[in-house]
Amino acid sequence: MRILIAVDGSEIALRAVRYAVRLAGELAEPPELHLLYVDEPLLRSVAIHLGAEGAVRYHAENGRAATQRARAALKRAQLEFEEHLPIGEPASVILKFAKSERCDLIVMGSHGRGALKTLFLGSIAGKVLAHAQTPLTIVR
Repeated sequence: MRILIAVDGSEIALRAVRYAVRLAGELAEPPELHLLYVDEPLLRSVAIHLGAEGAVRYHAENGRAATQRARAALKRAQLEFEEHLPIGEPASVILKFAKSERCDLIVMGSHGRGALKTLFLGSIAGKVLAHAQTPLTIVR
């Protein structure tokens, strides 16, 4: 089984990781786990100001920070995983990744860092839910 765990560094994303860890423990064989953090592109003016190397460093630091707790939870559970840190519009990248890697399940939080803490789905989770062809588990 291939499981895509989409994270953004939020507490709710960490709950999604913990859910995936529990699910992995219930499976007969260890799943192929893909930890995905999608960093949004920089504004052009900011990218120009930072320069190519600065922009690369900025995205790498964002990715490391956003996945730090998720990586730690997966390592504590002794689960192997691949980490992916692409740049783009998060919902569309999640959907494309799930399709291209033939994932059997997407696990993600209901809303992330930028969302208000309400009963409603965040915009990224809502877009993924609306367009996913892959089964999706949304964790609150």
